[in-house]
Amino acid sequence: MVIKTANFVKSSGKWQDCPEPTIPEYAFIGRSNVGKSSLINAMMGHKDLAKTSGTPGKTQLINHFLVNEDWFLTDLPGYGYAKVSKSIRKDFEKLITNYILNRRNLVNLFVLVDSRHTPQKIDLEFIQWCGESGVPFSIVFTKVDKLKPNIAIQNVEHYKNELHKTWEDLPEMYVTSAEKKIGGEEILAFIQKTNEFLKNNNVSFDE
Repeated sequence: MVIKTANFVKSSGKWQDCPEPTIPEYAFIGRSNVGKSSLINAMMGHKDLAKTSGTPGKTQLINHFLVNEDWFLTDLPGYGYAKVSKSIRKDFEKLITNYILNRRNLVNLFVLVDSRHTPQKIDLEFIQWCGESGVPFSIVFTKVDKLKPNIAIQNVEHYKNELHKTWEDLPEMYVTSAEKKIGGEEILAFIQKTNEFLKNNNVSFDE
């Protein structure tokens, strides 16, 4: 997919305030500092489209971007912040779950996981929740440039083995690096293929 335009639309503090759900939407989510904003910027070819920060909890709103005048890319607040109060964390979690469960044009949720770490309980729990809630999602491993290739492969396999304990069929998985521009094209190709399928089958998101 060639990115011709990628423009910020709005930030929303409630899922009801999001843009009209008339076109396909693809959301990105992950724990704090997983490299979400960097990956979005790399995919879109914009250095500062999504705001990056070393401060956990920087993304506190639902941020919408219109890509190629054709689909929404959504940057969601992360889950499981360690450095914010329990009340703020609860508000984030409510915002996230309400958006995911109620946004009718959400075609796919990309769950970002840091490839440098062994499977984390909070990631596994979120992935399990997505499955139990019937949310279409993919897993995106980030920061593979920080690892030797054989270690990255081992870590991904470790994740697959862990998921196979409760999953028969695993979701789509992508291995990425924002810095090395790895994996973004595969994600965009999936989005393009999905959008073409929706158009060819006259899928409408109207209620």
